[in-house]
Amino acid sequence: MDGILEQIIDEHAEHLLRLAYFYVKNRQTAEDIVQEVFIKFSQRGYEERGQLRAYLSTLTINQSKDYLKSWHYKKILIQEKLFPMQGGKQRDELVAAEERSQIGAAILKLSLTYREPIILYYFEEMKIRDIAQLLGVAENTVKTRLKRAREALKPHLKQGEWEVLRHE
Repeated sequence: MDGILEQIIDEHAEHLLRLAYFYVKNRQTAEDIVQEVFIKFSQRGYEERGQLRAYLSTLTINQSKDYLKSWHYKKILIQEKLFPMQGGKQRDELVAAEERSQIGAAILKLSLTYREPIILYYFEEMKIRDIAQLLGVAENTVKTRLKRAREALKPHLKQGEWEVLRHE
């Protein structure tokens, strides 16, 4: 099992790290979330119920949402508002790469309500029906959120980047 788990980690860790980062906007926290996902995955075991990538992505999304609801996260937000750091924060490679990408930077500016369907639809390549089921909302709600997210992104993107998001 250890060799198989290592192979799964090698294949999926980078993708899951990027996914968690889009939720929590912090590399170290995203790494912690991905580590927790792999711990849970190894403890629960995996029965071939469907695509492994989708299963791990769902675990990562749920773990990220749990973190965003946690007292620890809310405490950090309060501390950052009360005591903003002087000078520039140390930026890691993932943050810099995502922010250099105009699409990534624009998506990170969206509220979670709109960022989530965009991530799931474009990056996870999930169907609207599956997104609705995962988020526990109606399909029309997902469509509306996608439309509003695209509208919010349009002013931040160049014409070529906008073309990527324009199709439904």
